[in-house]
This record gives sequence, C-alpha cells and structure tokens, in this order.
Amino acid sequence: MAEFEVPVLSIKNLNKQFGKGCPYCQDEESLVKNYCPVCGTVYACRDVSFDVFPGEVLGIVGESGSGKSTLMQCLYFDQEVTNGEAYLADYHNGEKNLFQESSQQQRYIRNNIMGKVYQNPLLGLKMNFSSIGNIAEKLIAAGNQHVGMMENRGTELLNKVNIPVHRRKEAPKNFSGGMQQRVQIAKALSNRPPLLLLDEVTTGLDLSVQASVLDLIKSLQRELNISIVLVSHDLGVIRMLADRTLVMLEGRVIEQGLTDQILEDPQHRYTQQLVHSLL
Repeated sequence: MAEFEVPVLSIKNLNKQFGKGCPYCQDEESLVKNYCPVCGTVYACRDVSFDVFPGEVLGIVGESGSGKSTLMQCLYFDQEVTNGEAYLADYHNGEKNLFQESSQQQRYIRNNIMGKVYQNPLLGLKMNFSSIGNIAEKLIAAGNQHVGMMENRGTELLNKVNIPVHRRKEAPKNFSGGMQQRVQIAKALSNRPPLLLLDEVTTGLDLSVQASVLDLIKSLQRELNISIVLVSHDLGVIRMLADRTLVMLEGRVIEQGLTDQILEDPQHRYTQQLVHSLL
C-alpha cells in the first residue's frame, strides 16, 4: 500500500456503549469482558480505529458479541456512536467528521456515497416492492427522477447480479435467500458508491449459494474497483475476499494485518484459536 494513498474511509477512536456507565465501570479492570455487572452497560465498540484504501477489501472478523455488527451499524448511521470520528474522502474532501453531521447529511451520505448489504434482507429490501422498484427507491432517494434512466440502471444491475430479466418486476419475497442477497447487492451498488458495507451477507445460505454470492462480490469488486468493509464470523469468507483483516474481541481490535499474515501467523492467542478452529 503506498504511504501517500488517501484512505476512502478513516475511522478514529469509535466508541459505542449501551447504557450510561457508572463509577464502577470507569475502571476497565472491573468489566466482565465488555459488560459492567453493576450498571449493566455494554461497551460494544471500544476505541476502534482503521483506514480503508481505494479498491481494498477490509475484513472484520470476531465471534458473536465482539462488536463487529454494531460497528457496521454505526458506520451506516443505523446506530448513533457514543463518540469517535469518521471521514470519507468523497465527502468534503475527508475533512468533516461524519458522526457530527446532521441526520439530513447522514442520509445524503447513505444514499450517495455508501451502500450496505444486511445479513437479514428484510432490513435492506422492501419485500413487497418489485426488485427493480427496490433499486429505483435508492436512486430516487439520491435525487434521480428520470424514469427511463432508473429502469435502465435497474435492469443493468439485476442483470449484473444474475437476476433473470423476466423476474425484475417480481417482489423479493418470492425469491430464495441467495437471490434476495443479490438484489440487495444490486440496490447497494445503484448509485456507484465508492464504499460498500457487507454485514455477514452469506450467513444462513446453503454452501453452494454462499459460494455463488461470494464469487459475485469478488467479480463486482474487481470490475468496479470499489472499496469494501466486510464483516464475518467465517474465516473462509475472509480468506476468500479480504486483503487486510481486523480481529475484534469484546469490542476492541486486538490484531490487524494482511489477511494471509493473520491466517498464517496469528499473534494474539484468540486469533490463534480462531485460525486453529478453521483448520
């Protein structure tokens, strides 16, 4: 990675806690993992910092409850952060902290500069809209009004993610899980965002379907040279897609580096256990 390369996304000291905290848990030693037994506060993300570079796939791996999905929710403004900073190169030249922008500006960022594919398609799609209607919805949210353009763009994207043209007017509720994820991917890419967030996108899919969704993501990423933040608890997914990987445990990043390096020579005891369980 060139030293002078400007990150697409830069996250600094992101914290997210559920609960007010108390004097007892101000002392981190008192916490049980990332939970305060006295006031019940959960410290879901603790001082998380990372950069994502142009055309890079950054993997985030960790067990359930490690904070990785909360982190993704914060990045897409589905959750409000407790504190921290986030900068996007495509938004005010990377000079404005996204977390301090108005909800209107955050909506603009979601609609124009980022796309997200959720683990549960119900969160990313309107199940009663047609597939092409779901894509049009995101285009309209970004200010497009030209019906012909939206029809063409929707058809082009559904074609790209292998949804048959004759099914473009069908609602995703009639589709299999793998097809629903492909429609979500098409919708997320509709405004050509420089950054795509993928949260456990293959969880719950059959293995053969998982493989086809991962192949699709890989080929689209290469073709569009898009940057991706990919969350998974599955190291096989991380191995296939991620250039670099962060390992999270109890709300913290405990290890990060090139994916090959992390999988072949893990330093932290937890990462060693994680890699060992894959072998």
